[in-house]
Amino acid sequence: MTLSKKPTELSLAEDLGELIKDLPEHQHGKLIERALAVLLRIADEEIDRLDWKILTTALEDLEKGFQVFYPYRHTRKVTIFGSARLSPQSSEYRLAVEFARYITQFGFMVLTGAGGGIMQAGNEGAGREHSFGLNIELPFEQGTNPFIAGDDKLIRFKYFFTRKLFFLRESDAVALFPGGFGTQDEAFETLTLCQTGKYGPSPLVLIDEPGGNYWKAWNEYNYNNLLARGLISAEDSSLYTITDSLATACNVIRQFYCVYHSIRYVEDLLVMRLNSQLTDAQVEQLNEEYSDILVKGKIEKSQVLPTEIKDETASLPRLRLYFNQRNLGRLYQMINQINKFGTCLPIEPHPEWK
Repeated sequence: MTLSKKPTELSLAEDLGELIKDLPEHQHGKLIERALAVLLRIADEEIDRLDWKILTTALEDLEKGFQVFYPYRHTRKVTIFGSARLSPQSSEYRLAVEFARYITQFGFMVLTGAGGGIMQAGNEGAGREHSFGLNIELPFEQGTNPFIAGDDKLIRFKYFFTRKLFFLRESDAVALFPGGFGTQDEAFETLTLCQTGKYGPSPLVLIDEPGGNYWKAWNEYNYNNLLARGLISAEDSSLYTITDSLATACNVIRQFYCVYHSIRYVEDLLVMRLNSQLTDAQVEQLNEEYSDILVKGKIEKSQVLPTEIKDETASLPRLRLYFNQRNLGRLYQMINQINKFGTCLPIEPHPEWK
């Protein structure tokens, strides 16, 4: 049902129409016009006050996130998930502190949920300078930990879904420590997004305490109940790494970006940016080992495509391929192979890094 516009609504539409006329001068004018058009269409429909509250609050959450992260958009980051209930005396807490401390030495910043337990450990290890806190309004468990409280990089979200968006949108890796329902939710959602190509490719590391079996038992469940019944594929295990070694966890994340930089799609073509050029022999090896993930053609070297000319990564060498967008586990395997072709350089802030 479409409502007839009241005079005030007509005035609003006219005012927005005048604003839209000026948008061609704005760098992102077409996108702003689309956003305003959506709001006008919603305003013309019969929806409840609660619907508007959800919409406006979600937009306010997004606004806060965009503003905080924009200055750090060229710095790689790691999101740390884990239980809010683990005490500073627990071995998992101390391990998370050390992990955050070491990973920042490789040039990464750290995102946590800003609460206690593993979240506090992540902020403690990274320090304020290298920390973000993405807090959530909850009736229990979620006070802000002292290592991020009062910091300009602390964000308080109303909704879980907007908070989750920034945890992954802004991160280049995810580290999971033991936790409860929330941590399990974050683990499976991240895996689902990796498996469907909606996040990454980025490394996902599940970290047990030395000799621990939290994630090993979790993995056994996956194998015995999901893989055994054909509900996941064997290659899906390539989407994540389980370890009880701090050095292994940090190296998995660091090495993921040794040669591999990032990907984007140009229509149906997957464009993979690299930090260094591959040899013809190395590209041929990739074609021999990974032809099964191609819809057509071959994996080829490429310079920047015309649609990428203004991209900040324009100077980076590239591979291009018609990926089937289904076998993400195999794509991760190929990225790991590509990274073995080169050596890791120190990660430094740079317009082309992110």
